Amino acid sequence: MTAGTLRGVPSAEVRGGGTGAAAGTEAAGAAVPGRPPEPSMADPCAEREAVGERLRRTHDAGEEGPAPDLDVFLSGQVFMDMIFTGLPGLPPPGTELFTDGLGSAPGGIANIAVAMSRLGLRVGLAAPFGDDLFGAYLWRTLAEQEGVDLGHSRRVGSWPTPVTVSLAYDSDRSMVTYAKPVPDMGSADDSYEEVLGSAPPSARACFIDIERPVPAWARQMRAGGTLVFADLGWDATETWSSEVLDRLEHVDVFLPNAVEAMAYTRTASPEAAARALSERVPVVVVKRGGAGAIAIDARTGEVAETDALPVRALDATGAGDVFGAGFLFGTLAGLPLEERLKFANLCAGLSVRHRSGSLGAPCWGEIAAFGESGEVPEEVLEPYAFVVDYIPDSATDTVVRAEPTLRDDLQHSS
Repeated sequence: MTAGTLRGVPSAEVRGGGTGAAAGTEAAGAAVPGRPPEPSMADPCAEREAVGERLRRTHDAGEEGPAPDLDVFLSGQVFMDMIFTGLPGLPPPGTELFTDGLGSAPGGIANIAVAMSRLGLRVGLAAPFGDDLFGAYLWRTLAEQEGVDLGHSRRVGSWPTPVTVSLAYDSDRSMVTYAKPVPDMGSADDSYEEVLGSAPPSARACFIDIERPVPAWARQMRAGGTLVFADLGWDATETWSSEVLDRLEHVDVFLPNAVEAMAYTRTASPEAAARALSERVPVVVVKRGGAGAIAIDARTGEVAETDALPVRALDATGAGDVFGAGFLFGTLAGLPLEERLKFANLCAGLSVRHRSGSLGAPCWGEIAAFGESGEVPEEVLEPYAFVVDYIPDSATDTVVRAEPTLRDDLQHSS
């Protein structure tokens, strides 16, 4: 495989689909005096439909009975992410830093919902949304721009939208979050079964967070043949209770990062953690950040490893979620374990090249263009040749991205 095999020309960002304040103003043109500008809700990944239809057509050909309503269903908390970029570090107490970048994007469970939808998967999300300005922005961005089905979500009156400020620096980030309990739901971390209000839809897969007990709707879906994917976040108590791992009996694919995996299994390496977890779940993938990932299929004994793409990482916000979306897509596409891992790795690697949070998830146009970017040697791209079969003819040769990042060169953008 040569670099040109991932079809396209050198990637170029077009900010016409932006949803950030300045990006939206640019897309809408000059504002009318006395009226606020209307942000563009143009689809930044128009080719997603072609990929999704082909994926479902291939899958449904070998299945009996009606096709599922969705490819993947998930539930959780949506955050308003405010992403400061270009920082030299964290500001010491009593000081102030000025930076050249500020972005806004849907965060939390929206990170993986957007990433999966951009790959062509039909995504349904059950989540509460605040009735404030941020809540309206999040709802419109997910439903209108990103094509996420919000039929099982609901708006919550007098509830402020959770907000996370991400400080991106030195190829990593620190975060500060504001969140209030959802009224009548106990705490913002509780299960969102009340949001559903009815039986869950039919789906080929669902995605859950096992920090909390596995919800009844996920167990119900699994009993009906749905694959259950799971990850988890940082344990703020740092107790790393074994009770969390007991929930893996209800899971088919588990995707923790290396720090979490080692802490919960009391092991000293990601590889040892993966082996320990493979005794509890059919497929485990341990994400090793800049060191790539390792996956084990306990049913076949197959082990696969991959290195991270050698790209310049600008913002790791949401990269783990993009990885999970890629692995889920590869699973539904029937790819072998090694190819699932590599595709997930490719998606995550492309996402960290942008300061964008969830809106940095790659579209197929960017995947097609990456081979001509010259960012990585041809021999590095060679193992990714299988991806070509999924790139639709409609994938544009330039990258059209919903670019939320506000930069000092914005006035020069297309």
